[in-house]
Amino acid sequence: MRLAKLRKRLSPDRPMTTISMRIPQDVIEDLKRVAPLLGFSGYQPLIRAYIGQGLRADLERLEKRPDISTLLKSLRKRGVAQDVISSAVAESQLKKRTA
Repeated sequence: MRLAKLRKRLSPDRPMTTISMRIPQDVIEDLKRVAPLLGFSGYQPLIRAYIGQGLRADLERLEKRPDISTLLKSLRKRGVAQDVISSAVAESQLKKRTA
């Protein structure tokens, strides 16, 4: 993640919004037990930390993915036939839907 983005994410004055979600009671009890052991003031800041960690990991992973349009241009430039490219893209999309 870029440094400027990270600084903005760590800013204490970021606007917050309230959400409501259902979580099993035993999970809440575990969060309440673990939060102070990890230095959190309560279970909600711990949940935010867990969400932030997962989100940052996913964003980093997704940012490392090659840009599909750049890949397609590169394949064309190297002489891969358009029908082969189209077939591969269609097959890829079909696998995504059935996965």
